[in-house]
Amino acid sequence: MHDINIIRKNKSAFVKSMTDRYVKIDIDKILDLDSEKRKLIYELQELQSKRNTFSKAIPNLLNNKKEMSELIEKVNKIKTEIKVKEENLEKKSKNLEAILLNLPNLPSPDIPIGKNETSNKVIFESKTFEKKNKGYSHDEIGTNLKMMDFETAAKISGSRFVILKSKLAHLERALCNFMIDLHVKEHGYLEISSPHLTKNDALMGTGQLPKFKEDLFSVSGDKWLIPTAEVTLTNLNKGEIIMENELPLRYVAVTNCFRSEAGASGQDTKGMIRLHEFKKVELVSIVTKDNSTKELDRLTNCAKKVLELLRIPYRISLLSSGDMGFSASKTFDLEVWLPSQKRYREISSCSNCKDFQTRRMNTKYRNNNNEKIYPHSLNGSGLAVGRTLVAIIENYQINKNTVKIPEVLVKYMDGIEKIEL
Repeated sequence: MHDINIIRKNKSAFVKSMTDRYVKIDIDKILDLDSEKRKLIYELQELQSKRNTFSKAIPNLLNNKKEMSELIEKVNKIKTEIKVKEENLEKKSKNLEAILLNLPNLPSPDIPIGKNETSNKVIFESKTFEKKNKGYSHDEIGTNLKMMDFETAAKISGSRFVILKSKLAHLERALCNFMIDLHVKEHGYLEISSPHLTKNDALMGTGQLPKFKEDLFSVSGDKWLIPTAEVTLTNLNKGEIIMENELPLRYVAVTNCFRSEAGASGQDTKGMIRLHEFKKVELVSIVTKDNSTKELDRLTNCAKKVLELLRIPYRISLLSSGDMGFSASKTFDLEVWLPSQKRYREISSCSNCKDFQTRRMNTKYRNNNNEKIYPHSLNGSGLAVGRTLVAIIENYQINKNTVKIPEVLVKYMDGIEKIEL
């Protein structure tokens, strides 16, 4: 959440940042609520001080019933005033919080300003790996192999689900193991096995709630299915004060992810590109505020390494201000080439959220000067397992009934070098 003190001191800069993110705000309403809230806090402090003074004086008036009665009446009147002002303060605070919780992170000054993906900037494109310009789609191949079943999944769970069988199910598992091994053994991430259910405040902390309620699956009470392990991993240090010498903290987990795709009606309904449930390997870093720029490059390179080892054509794009996720200040997208679509598709978003999430979670670190500071949080897919499976099927297809296994995965496939009918 945004620091109201910074908004108050940098009104014009804050308005410009929201304008760059194509978000309309009523800055006067925000500042008026802040002013009213501060005024009420001051008035409450004055009333509480006066009440305390009067209350202390009452025992000294035991022999003067009239004055004591008048003083008690004054104390009771002040108590009534305090209650009214406290209720008003709670109302103003909730109104201000509701506005601030729905405003996205400030964009980093070094990203392109634009409303959507048309303003994204491609900063790297791999030239090492062959980029095929034609081929069967992953769902055609998977169906031909009788190892990718959308019809049965629909009978069981509805549309936008898939059942993988036999060697394709094995390949999915191999990808999970390969990615986790890489990030733990070579990149130094701590492996976490985390819940798939989370509470309201965890989703509030990472920015999915309250704004994106419609994109989530509610279970019961205040429980939700996670849309990404970013939620559980980033919340591991919620409400804590971390010592600076403990940073950076780097976590990795493979989980199922659940998304209602409420705003994606009619998009990518065919195949495995946009499912309601999918597996993803997630990377999360918690670092000092001075190190998040370097950490974003490091995290992006960790995700990039997966594609390099799989030898799949890809590119990296710097996202524009209007195309970034809600909590991000700067984002690099990794996009893989899909021959059947003759286009690149996103397989990972690596984002620097700066202190946007840690403020919402009240996570701090204590530096060498004993100051408490909000650390910066970063996250990225390393990678989305389903889309990686899609990219392998399409880029390693030999024909519509045969797919070669990338060399780096053969040992994870028990020596199998091809999937065929």
